[in-house]
Amino acid sequence: MSGNYRNPQTYHWLQPGEMLDGLGMAETTPGPLIMVTQFVGFMGAFRAPGSLDPLLAATLGGLLTTWVTFTPCFLWIFLGAPFVEALRSNRALSAALATITAAVVGVILNLAVWFGLHVLFGELIEVSGFGMSVDVPVLSSVNVASLVLTLGALIAVFRFKVGMLPVLAACSGAGLLSGLVSGTL
Repeated sequence: MSGNYRNPQTYHWLQPGEMLDGLGMAETTPGPLIMVTQFVGFMGAFRAPGSLDPLLAATLGGLLTTWVTFTPCFLWIFLGAPFVEALRSNRALSAALATITAAVVGVILNLAVWFGLHVLFGELIEVSGFGMSVDVPVLSSVNVASLVLTLGALIAVFRFKVGMLPVLAACSGAGLLSGLVSGTL
């Protein structure tokens, strides 16, 4: 990586709990989930404002992050839309797009595992080997309330075929009640 690469874990832009807060905010708004990147841009600029006021830097960071996230997508859609039908018949391009789709699914799975580990366990240990590293949970740091809610949601959805909205409502209420009882809210 280049010397200008800034790893959020190295520079402490966000803690895992704050990333979960950003995901929670993105999930509660009627917009695209990728808006969590705006939160990351805001927090990163707030924590490293340079010579600017932290709130001004954070606002500019959030706006810039949103701009660079969505502008290329819209340009691609508006400029490329007339050519999409013609490109569908191209076998090499279809194979490339299938590969990109597989990579996106892998990224989503990686993100789901990351969030799951940070929700269910208070402590993770990084284990490195063979040129890669994996976060391994410390089993004694399990968040029992989160584990019970997760298992309950899985059973409700997969065993009893309960719909998403009732499961979300029940888990939200149970999580709120658990936080109030434990004093963490």
